[in-house]
Amino acid sequence: MARRTRSSRAWHFVLSGVRREADTRAVALATGAHGWGYDSDGQHSDSDSEPEFSSLSPSIPSAIPVTGESYCNCENQSEAPYCSSLHALHRIKDCQCGEEDEYFDWVWDDLNKSTATLLTCDNRKVNFHMEYSCGTAAIRGNKELADGQHFWEIKMTSPVYGTDMMVGIGTSDVNLDKYRHTFCSLLGKDEDSWGLSYTGLLHHKGDKTNFSSRFGQGSIIGVHLDTWHGTLTFFKNRKCIGIAATKLQNKKFYPMVCSTAAKSSMKVIRSCASCTSLQYLCCYRLRQLLPDYVDTLEVLPLPPGLKQVLHNKLGWVLSMNYSTSKPSSSSSSGSDSDSSCGSDAEACQRKRCRRT
Repeated sequence: MARRTRSSRAWHFVLSGVRREADTRAVALATGAHGWGYDSDGQHSDSDSEPEFSSLSPSIPSAIPVTGESYCNCENQSEAPYCSSLHALHRIKDCQCGEEDEYFDWVWDDLNKSTATLLTCDNRKVNFHMEYSCGTAAIRGNKELADGQHFWEIKMTSPVYGTDMMVGIGTSDVNLDKYRHTFCSLLGKDEDSWGLSYTGLLHHKGDKTNFSSRFGQGSIIGVHLDTWHGTLTFFKNRKCIGIAATKLQNKKFYPMVCSTAAKSSMKVIRSCASCTSLQYLCCYRLRQLLPDYVDTLEVLPLPPGLKQVLHNKLGWVLSMNYSTSKPSSSSSSGSDSDSSCGSDAEACQRKRCRRT
């Protein structure tokens, strides 16, 4: 019998693997299996992967993208049935909802990123694992967040799935390429970073805590770093989730994101900064007093020129949604309208103002 060529043996191995993967996924979907470790077509998490803790949040098959959590109702962000051709969803044109800003205080840093990343859209959009994933990729912003107020928003522009996709902050000591061959939740693995996972878990010092509901494609995750009061606050779809950390004064951070999912992407749609001035504190208080309006400036009886100045300098403050409604008792993993956003921040400001 003639011996098969090396190329035919290779193709036989590849096709066998594809069939095995399809059969395994079919069984998992039929039986409701939990804790998938696939982060790309045919790539499986290694022994260092971190399974979801069932006691912390409901497990979801990580090979299936999160849907139904989009900021808008665009057709390409709506729920779609799972299919084996997962990454066909990436070819859909990105929606532009929520992307009103034209000036950005910072963008992604092309010099401080993992090797498995590619920047587009004037370095505002980061694409992870362009072909397949074999670990965790991360990137940070190109500007250190110095003293003052910092607010930015990250839009999930691809299906959200896999071991983890995270938004957060970290110091310059965070090694962005350390886990390039390991699937893990990179942000929050150490004391130098905090990370919010798409599963709703907050990570810091290797610990995980329930913080919010999950987010998916089309979701907008906002982050407010207040270096004066030392607080880190997260938003989801422009509604406050809660204060994630305190006592962050006198520390230097960078905005960071990471992903283990193949062909995943995130985009900076807003990055603002301002000093902690009386003007900022007044705008912040006005927003708390008038939370039901999309933009507080619309209802204030101010001269047009002053409105334009405030819009250019502090428009992000006057549009943030610090909801004070009580979280739903049916969700132990957090609420998108956590009352801690308004009350804790306000108490912190009053306490700090008395000291000064």
